[in-house]
Amino acid sequence: MSKIFKDATSSLEGILFDGMTIMAGGFGLCGIPENLISALKDSGIQKITAISNNAGVDDFGLGLLLQTRQIKKMISSYVGENKEFERQFLAEELELEFNPQGTLAERIRAGGAGIPGFYTKTGVGTLVADGKEHKEFEGETYILETGLKADVSLVKAWKGDAEGNLVYRKTARNFNPMMATAGKITVAEVEELVDIGELDPDQIHTPGIYVQRVIVSKDLEKRIEQLTTRTKKEGK
Repeated sequence: MSKIFKDATSSLEGILFDGMTIMAGGFGLCGIPENLISALKDSGIQKITAISNNAGVDDFGLGLLLQTRQIKKMISSYVGENKEFERQFLAEELELEFNPQGTLAERIRAGGAGIPGFYTKTGVGTLVADGKEHKEFEGETYILETGLKADVSLVKAWKGDAEGNLVYRKTARNFNPMMATAGKITVAEVEELVDIGELDPDQIHTPGIYVQRVIVSKDLEKRIEQLTTRTKKEGK
């Protein structure tokens, strides 16, 4: 059976349901699965638990799903660029499970590797540790964190082939590779679809065994989350 689907909408058919858990790759707005997020919004499914490093911005990325109130809970690390997220959270309309960034990455990696939990020093003595098991190792206190898995992982790659082998580029390599391993079903959108055998096996970041569906990205915006510039000095 071919893994290639004609568009984002068709790639999500038959795998979405209310109350599901979804992972969405990317770091800030870099390397996010733009087409798949838009198709997820258009699907109209509700009560999503979204696992993502961030929550997008108000009118882009996962921010689109917050606007339509399709997300019930966020499991995230950084949410500081989304005013609607802030409003919903302060109004107690949105559940939030906050994670230190490294802990979030390791929870996802652990879930994909079949590791149910691990101990870390990160968060000890803070609100992050509330309600979690504490254990001492060599005189140091650690807390137990659980692995994370998803019903569907949505990832974005630079190049991919018909077998689902994926290569990510630069910052987009954050979170996408581990999320691809942690979904029961992984759907990848790629900027360029290449022939099988064209990718250097030694450079493949996600082997195709983890990927069930592939689409080619269309009309990407690739927004910059925080554009910072400086005035050019005279004579320079």
